[in-house]
Amino acid sequence: MSTKPLSILVTGGAGYIGSHTTRQLVAAGHQVTVVDNLYSGHKWAVAPEAEFHECDAGDAKAMRALMGSRRFDAVIHFAGHIVVPESVSDPGKYYQNNVVGSLNLIECCQQTGVGLFVFSSSAAIYGNPAEIPVNESALTHPINPYGRTKLITEWTLKDFAERTGSDTGLRYVALRYFNVAGASLDGTLGQATPEATHLIKVACETACGKRDAVSVFGTDYDTTDGTCIRDYIHIADLAQAHILALESGKCGFYNLGNGEGYSVRQVIETCERVSGKPIPAIEEPRRPGDPPRLVAGAQKAIDELGWKPQFASLDQIVESAWRWHQANPNRYPDCYPCHPVRLTSQNAGGW
Repeated sequence: MSTKPLSILVTGGAGYIGSHTTRQLVAAGHQVTVVDNLYSGHKWAVAPEAEFHECDAGDAKAMRALMGSRRFDAVIHFAGHIVVPESVSDPGKYYQNNVVGSLNLIECCQQTGVGLFVFSSSAAIYGNPAEIPVNESALTHPINPYGRTKLITEWTLKDFAERTGSDTGLRYVALRYFNVAGASLDGTLGQATPEATHLIKVACETACGKRDAVSVFGTDYDTTDGTCIRDYIHIADLAQAHILALESGKCGFYNLGNGEGYSVRQVIETCERVSGKPIPAIEEPRRPGDPPRLVAGAQKAIDELGWKPQFASLDQIVESAWRWHQANPNRYPDCYPCHPVRLTSQNAGGW
């Protein structure tokens, strides 16, 4: 395991997960350079100790110039579109950004001698798994374009890593996230992307009065209360996994989740209890691309990366998110210049 300071390039480092991870990297003593086009990120969220470049991580020319100007030990790639329903309605946007953009970045890494690529993947690659919890040996069968773009990028990394006869091989770690939520414990960072459809964020915004209601997409699934079940992981625990992936010397893919599933209704009830506020819910039809259940089997990350979630309870996750939303009710206007915030129940997230 490496303990020396590393030079890390973080794409999407102004976004929700990227900004939390960047701050943990800085705290661990690593030198961090952030690349973000601010499509869904915020410049204020970038750690002040990090060097910042406003550009697109999929721009091969710009990235080749930056990566050729210095030696980077590793790249952590967060930059990507993540909204499942949007991927169904506009798949070209997702294939262009998530697949083509990632390929451009991977090739730049290979050309400039970067040794490690840590990839922000997703549990969406499993689709509707046959067994719950789902572990890394499960079949990958994504049921939406978002999940397919993540799986294609994993395949790309695996092919590059398995090249033989090359002295520029690229080691990779793909971290398959389940549902990320919560905020930093010091209250300085939280989920501030206006159009993000994350359920806990939407519920907290509803409790704050920023939305009229939470939409529940589908109430007739084969689950205990008819709504989708998901595994929620605290943002601080997720960020820590990236540090461990950097320092582990491992290559491969790992699930990141807490191994316990909660239904949409259970999450809304928890948010009501924590906030002390009523959270109206509107029942909507199912959304395309939503599997009924996704719960992680994350033992591989625990065994091989030494990862141990510190904030595993749903109450802890919701409490941190609620504190952040209460303290930062107006953190949205500086983002999404071309995508106005639509605070209506129709924009609320189902998971």
